[in-house]
Amino acid sequence: MRNQLTVLLLGEVGKELRGDVFQAQKVKSAPNYFEISIPHPVIIGESKADVLGTSITFSIKGYPPEVLLVESTVEVKDVFDHDSISKLEAAILEQSYKILDEHGGKRDYSETYSVFSVSQYTGEPEQFLKHSPAMASLLKSEQLELDPKEIEHTMGAQIKYAKNDLAIIDWDGAFLFDPEGDVLPTIELLTLANLQLLRHRILDRQLDDRLKHVSKFIRRPEANKKFFKVFDNAELSEDLRQIIKLIMSTISEVQLLERDIKLIGDWYSARLYDLTTRKFKINEWRTTIKEKLDLLQDVYGIVKENFSMSEKDRAEWVQIIAWFFLQVGWFVLIIMEFLYFSK
Repeated sequence: MRNQLTVLLLGEVGKELRGDVFQAQKVKSAPNYFEISIPHPVIIGESKADVLGTSITFSIKGYPPEVLLVESTVEVKDVFDHDSISKLEAAILEQSYKILDEHGGKRDYSETYSVFSVSQYTGEPEQFLKHSPAMASLLKSEQLELDPKEIEHTMGAQIKYAKNDLAIIDWDGAFLFDPEGDVLPTIELLTLANLQLLRHRILDRQLDDRLKHVSKFIRRPEANKKFFKVFDNAELSEDLRQIIKLIMSTISEVQLLERDIKLIGDWYSARLYDLTTRKFKINEWRTTIKEKLDLLQDVYGIVKENFSMSEKDRAEWVQIIAWFFLQVGWFVLIIMEFLYFSK
């Protein structure tokens, strides 16, 4: 029997990632367009390090434009040994974060995920469910002994494709059982789900920043009532253009995320991805983002309305000033005529 631990770390970086595109294997029973529809990483490089006495190679990839992936796989003696696996997992993550730091990554906006895979066994995978307490704790990155009901709930998120394989999915990790060891495509799909979760988190933060940025324009009408601010609408016009640009870019990002999800497929890959995204609460993130996008559009409407009012005020001021100069002109003409006839 072969046991492996794969540790994934995805994190936001402050630079555009470039490299050769990495082509992953096709997921079981995925549609023909799967390989060209889902996001594919670019190859950045690799790093080797000694972790608890084991030499581990860390594969460094990127999902343009801003997400770095640090991935490592190591052979383990017993994937169900909770204590030793937890220590090894923590040490690998520590090294992965160092690599993320070296590339300018943001730890606050990162996702970690561990995949425990078992292969080269005979019989059905249900034989390994006797290790459910240890498996559930590893899936939740939990050191405490879990309640039997929590263990049952965790182990209930299962999906099968063939008779002798099994996938158990949770928030922090997954157990994959496949006698042929064909787990790489499934790991790719789990990586994609974590990527979508991280991108939703990043977009949610960006929307918060944009809402703070544009909300200040609502207070501008008071300033625009002042005489010296009447003609200072060039800056406000530029602000409105920036708001429109932010709204359009946000809509584009949301549509891109949803397109990637919809194109996963309708077979095993879709069911596995759906199970994973439900664990990650992707739909809740999507709802929150759409609500904030609607709020951003409402703020734009308010700013636009106030801008239109300031344009009206400006026209009224122009009329008043023009009338004033007209009266001054008439007054000058009257004085000139008076002086002329008084000669």
